[in-house]
Amino acid sequence: MLLSAAAALPLLSIGAVLRAAEPDLSALSDLTGGAKPIDADERAARLVRAQALMKAAGIGAVLIEPGSSMLYFTGVRWSRSERLTAAILPVEGQLCIVTPFFEEPSVRETLAVPAEVRVWQEDQNPLAVVAGFLRDRRLIARPIAIEETMRFFAIDALRRLVPEARIVSANPVVRGCRMIKTPAEIALMQTATDVTLAAYRWTHARVETGMTGPEIGALMTAATRKLGGAPEFSMALVGEASAYPHGSREIHRVADGQVVLMDCGCTVQGYQSDVSRTWVHGSATADQRKTWDQAIRGQKIAFAAARIGATAGSVDDAVRQHYQALGYGPGYKLPGLSHRTGHGIGMDGHEPVNLVRGEATKLAAGMCFSDEPGIYIPGRYGIRIEDCFHMTEEGPSWFSVPPTSLDRPLG
Repeated sequence: MLLSAAAALPLLSIGAVLRAAEPDLSALSDLTGGAKPIDADERAARLVRAQALMKAAGIGAVLIEPGSSMLYFTGVRWSRSERLTAAILPVEGQLCIVTPFFEEPSVRETLAVPAEVRVWQEDQNPLAVVAGFLRDRRLIARPIAIEETMRFFAIDALRRLVPEARIVSANPVVRGCRMIKTPAEIALMQTATDVTLAAYRWTHARVETGMTGPEIGALMTAATRKLGGAPEFSMALVGEASAYPHGSREIHRVADGQVVLMDCGCTVQGYQSDVSRTWVHGSATADQRKTWDQAIRGQKIAFAAARIGATAGSVDDAVRQHYQALGYGPGYKLPGLSHRTGHGIGMDGHEPVNLVRGEATKLAAGMCFSDEPGIYIPGRYGIRIEDCFHMTEEGPSWFSVPPTSLDRPLG
């Protein structure tokens, strides 16, 4: 029906406001067109490596629920629910997918490797189907390994159905594969990082006085999406909120002299980026400059300590020793560095292993980590510069090159 001019005016005004609130992304274009997804040959090589590790450890089969590990080995993109879908990797031969009968067609849509599919009906126990596969392949006599994120109800039911089986951790197999990235995986992580850096450049130029952290994050998310990445997180911490690594519920607005700390990442073809940048809006104080320089020095120390054969924990030790010499800490106490120096990264934003005190895993070529030894001063501000690197035979190599000055905070 027709509206009078008076009645139409509020609607037009609301529409105009909504359009004005949408950022102009016309200067941005997709950076992911050349990204190559993981192909069939690489997925086949993953199963070969997993089976070699299983043989070395004496493991008969690995059981995996939906998530990044299932995606890694099978290509199946699925969500967890009370209805079990699982992948079984046997020590020899073709793997198996167990899923509800009515879900089989949907599961097959993303299944990217040759596999047997066994289904269960609503009135059946899905772990009985799992046990049936293990018995049919004569795998019960060997340990059955469980991927570390699998839920208790499934493990408990399996124990009841095959009490003679020895249940062990699948970490030697799953971590043994996933922690060592191939060139194809590293290339996808590089593309995701390139997207995040481009989104930072676009967003930084548009941060204005009076903005809140969520408003800045929304700009970053929009830019990331336009550049071809699937946004994972776009956190912006303003002022005192930057003193708390994951922020505060309090609303802080950008003002002259306020620290802005952003921590952002995206996914490209299943692989993630993670980059943090910190700057001061307007004029920085001498104290802010000193802390920023100390934090970037901490990041360099971690990078230098990351050498083939060094333990992951020794990287954290090197940073913490330096910070303590500056008067921070000791250890994880504040002011100082209250969290680990870095975490593993790949298909998950956080995955094993971490650069944290006591971690004895030795660094090897293909491992990927964040490097983010922030400095936090409660009640005032925090500084965190985060870049990720991958290990090569010659040492660490950056995905994103760190900035060198607070005056050029994006690098």
